[in-house]
Amino acid sequence: MKRSLLSLLVLAATAHVGAQGVTDAMIADDAKSTNNVLSWGLGTQGQRHSPLTGINAKNINRLTPAWSMSFGGEKQRGQQSQPLVHNGKMFVTASYSRIFALDAKTGNKLWKYEHRLPEGIMPCCDVINRGAALYDNLVIFGTLDAQLVALDQDTGKVVWREKIDDYSAGYSYTAAPLIAEGLLLTGVSGGEFGVIGRVEARDPKTGKMVWTRPVVEGHMGYKDGKENGISGTTNASWPGETWKTGGAATWLGGTYDPKTGLAYFGTGNPGPWNSHVRKGDNLYSASTVAIEVKTGQIKWHYQNTPNDGWDYDGVNEFVTFDMDGKRVGAKADRNGFFYVNDAATGKLLNAFPFVKKVTWATGIDLKTGRPNFVDDNRPGDPTGAGGDGAKGKAVFSAPGFLGGKNQMPMAYSPKTGLFYVPTNEWGMEIWNEPITYKKGAAFLGAGFTIKPLFDDHIGSLRAIDPKTGKVAWEVKNSAPLWGGVLTAGDLVFWGTPEGFLKAADAKTGKVVWQFQTGSGIVAPPITWTEGGEQYLSVVSGWGGAVPLWGGEVAKKVNFLEQGGSVWTFKLMK
Repeated sequence: MKRSLLSLLVLAATAHVGAQGVTDAMIADDAKSTNNVLSWGLGTQGQRHSPLTGINAKNINRLTPAWSMSFGGEKQRGQQSQPLVHNGKMFVTASYSRIFALDAKTGNKLWKYEHRLPEGIMPCCDVINRGAALYDNLVIFGTLDAQLVALDQDTGKVVWREKIDDYSAGYSYTAAPLIAEGLLLTGVSGGEFGVIGRVEARDPKTGKMVWTRPVVEGHMGYKDGKENGISGTTNASWPGETWKTGGAATWLGGTYDPKTGLAYFGTGNPGPWNSHVRKGDNLYSASTVAIEVKTGQIKWHYQNTPNDGWDYDGVNEFVTFDMDGKRVGAKADRNGFFYVNDAATGKLLNAFPFVKKVTWATGIDLKTGRPNFVDDNRPGDPTGAGGDGAKGKAVFSAPGFLGGKNQMPMAYSPKTGLFYVPTNEWGMEIWNEPITYKKGAAFLGAGFTIKPLFDDHIGSLRAIDPKTGKVAWEVKNSAPLWGGVLTAGDLVFWGTPEGFLKAADAKTGKVVWQFQTGSGIVAPPITWTEGGEQYLSVVSGWGGAVPLWGGEVAKKVNFLEQGGSVWTFKLMK
């Protein structure tokens, strides 16, 4: 009787462990594990590399669809979500603040949550969502009306819901949250509306705020409900009261490196775009900001574009890796330069252009870390010399404000030592206009039109050596590239707006496989194993900023069709 009771207790305990959910240890191991995808970036470091080699150049001709699932309805628009996979379930967000739970092997829908959005939301660049976070038995994602929602992974029922900020003031949320050291880290979207960028840490089980850290100089941080120090020094790099509507939205989310204990968030453009209104460096806009997760304090920052006058958000992901015995991080910035910084101190180690035409600076001074500005390429002051009070001198600048690289995440392969960067070659005519802040209104003070630079391509996937800046190979694309990249074994996977999911040899760039998904791909692929088989998934659905803001480029790609689906592949036996 005692043995039977003991056996039952052991079984019960084992069952409880099996149903434990996602732990901090699992998240820390995400980059190495192959049977789950628990983080945006396939690991908090953001390398987007999988050690899986089951799908390779020798057998990829047998890679075929296993299933496809449509998001359905009339709510198409851009689909930029990276799916997550755990315990046989896939969790994937969709446009208009929706999230689906699917059977990862079959694609069968298990449940759907559709957030009720109010009238008057103000998303800058389409009604997209880039993904969720997993913790314990919860799946957590953000909404276009600036809320966080935590759902039970098994049932889809709401466990907690917290407001990030006031959507009527221009705040929204589109990024995938980040789990680091047992905390849920999130940013804010809304840089075009004069919001204040910040990073927040919550208890992922309850949604309770732990700390908040503004990334515009002059604003107070808080920890456990108490003041935790002002960010920077008020008016040190912002004149007058311009810091009060400073922008610098942390709209792409962050990465985290356990070796440094730091979370890295890119910050967006300062507000307004008209840089003559806010003369100074405008910290911490257009920067990489490293935040100590335990304290909520800024450990270091590096500003990619001081006094940004071109909307060159510095929001792109900071990917950490080992190079020459150091822990470093790399960032392909919207401004056209690729940066390598010491991950612990922020010291600039290398910087070079990764697109063919950069007009706003001649280079980056490695000693000072500052750009060598081309003064004549800054849009003119409408109230100064050469301005007529209504419009300043127009200039043609490259890259265009949509960037040498935008939201589409790059990948790093430890096997090749190369970064695989989705790039775009375009420029813009841009001019400044007078502007005053009004709550909830666009806060630009600029006009613009985007133009392609070359006849044969706009997009190009480039394999780049972070030590030398040399491009090992590139695959050109007619339309802009707007989806992310995955490396798995010796292959690189990425999608195109024309609808193709492609694979190339990571060393040579030879395209070895492609599949037409029926709509443009503006999302990053993932891979994992289930039941001993390797699977590959990507979300398909054309949209995002290009058709909304792309000027002449938008006209060039207006033949592309919208959609909304998840495609999953495996090797045909």
